[in-house]
Amino acid sequence: MISIICHIGDVMDDKDRQIIRALQRDGRMTNQDLSDAVNLSPSPCLRRVKNLEAKGVIKGYCADVDPAAYGMAITVFVRIRLERHNETDVQNFEKRVRMINEVLECHVLTGAMDYQLRVLVSDLEAYEGFIRNRIHPIGGIASIDTSFVYGTVKKTAVFPAG
Repeated sequence: MISIICHIGDVMDDKDRQIIRALQRDGRMTNQDLSDAVNLSPSPCLRRVKNLEAKGVIKGYCADVDPAAYGMAITVFVRIRLERHNETDVQNFEKRVRMINEVLECHVLTGAMDYQLRVLVSDLEAYEGFIRNRIHPIGGIASIDTSFVYGTVKKTAVFPAG
């Protein structure tokens, strides 16, 4: 049995991981269905879920929506390199990016680029507006590299088994 230490300091066991993976596959399943899926009786299962939520291991639940059906047909990966890496410029960039709705994710990178953004837009014109009106005004950006997604081979929200 493999166990890991949660960020709060408690031990998360294999049963907690099974619960998490089941909920990642279907966050709307009933406690009865969840308890059946992880081979636990309903009361201890619910206690474990509530404990995982209280400790912030489970941060919330959301719907997996088709971006194209929602009107955001284009996914773009945008890699950004800053001109300077001083505290002020880094904090300014990160603060401004957090406020941009089109940016779904922003990751700090190692290597030649500093950040990678996952962006959703409706079309190429919207992407141009995003760059011109949202990214360029931030300032302090040395370069922007863009890759448009034209297909997805795999997408999952379910973590690998420990």
